[in-house]
Amino acid sequence: MKLRKQLFILLILMLIGARYSSAQQLEGAINFHGFVDNREYAKTNRFSPTYFGARFSPEIGILVDSVHRFRIGVNALKQFGSRYFADKVDPVIYYQYKKQNNTFFIGAFPRLGLIDDYPIALLSDTLSYFRPNIEGMLYQYQTKNFRQNLWIDWTGKQTATDRETFLFGFSGKYKPGMFYLSHYAYMFHNSLSAISPPGQHLEDNGAVQLQFGLDFGKRTFLDSLTVSAGPMISIERTRNVTGIQIPKGFITYLYAGYKQFNLKNTFYVGEGHHLINGDLFYTAKQYDRLDLGWTPIAYKNIEGGFVFSFHFLDNIINSEQAFSLRYRISGSKNLNR
Repeated sequence: MKLRKQLFILLILMLIGARYSSAQQLEGAINFHGFVDNREYAKTNRFSPTYFGARFSPEIGILVDSVHRFRIGVNALKQFGSRYFADKVDPVIYYQYKKQNNTFFIGAFPRLGLIDDYPIALLSDTLSYFRPNIEGMLYQYQTKNFRQNLWIDWTGKQTATDRETFLFGFSGKYKPGMFYLSHYAYMFHNSLSAISPPGQHLEDNGAVQLQFGLDFGKRTFLDSLTVSAGPMISIERTRNVTGIQIPKGFITYLYAGYKQFNLKNTFYVGEGHHLINGDLFYTAKQYDRLDLGWTPIAYKNIEGGFVFSFHFLDNIINSEQAFSLRYRISGSKNLNR
């Protein structure tokens, strides 16, 4: 109730400000994400959940002179089968600055389109289900051939019993032509609670991936074809317990797409990683993942498709079946007098 009241007051103030300003646009957007993800991992003694639910996220705000944007809204999660009307409701409230090659966000804003391209070895794909927003800041510089961002996501506020936690990282890509170089890095800091119990320790946990790749574009009969490879290094430390550990490995990616169909293969070899925010399969020293995708729904504002995944490790095959549908509508109204 308190959160809704605060958002309502902020909306009124924004509309009042827009009434007495020039070159303003009132904007609105509605985002829907429905998903089902069935994971069969028991053969390798890993957790085998089924994620089934939907997210609904309306936003409203003001665009000032095509540079400054203010948005407020909510992002509500409903897990099917739950007895609650909504299992989790997060605020969406942020300021965005966008001019020429520079973009800056501060607040609670969607990660979609900003850092959702991180490899799942570093940041698990379940974040799109259960933590779709960044709560913090992000800066991005982008040109035709180059993109770089820097961000911080505050994931836990310290209290007497709760630990302070946050992630900070950077990622980017340089693609002057057929060749490209990309990098992804982040660090997760798990601090202490204000009244820390015995056995609680500070944790630093993060990773870096470098990818050297080739984008064949439409040089083949396929719609898209990319291959890349590079090192993966993680930094893991539980202070006063383990010291700094730096597992290393090598990872390759292959992606091919043709019309409604796509194939992605990921192969990793090296030391096992224990990343708190990453995919658990990368604790293995050798791992291969094959994703077969079909996207029968693809229109201007809606996209839906299936992905059938196979996980190869320890001479065992695990499987996963997923369907995801995203729908977005948006509009604006000029408020000039």
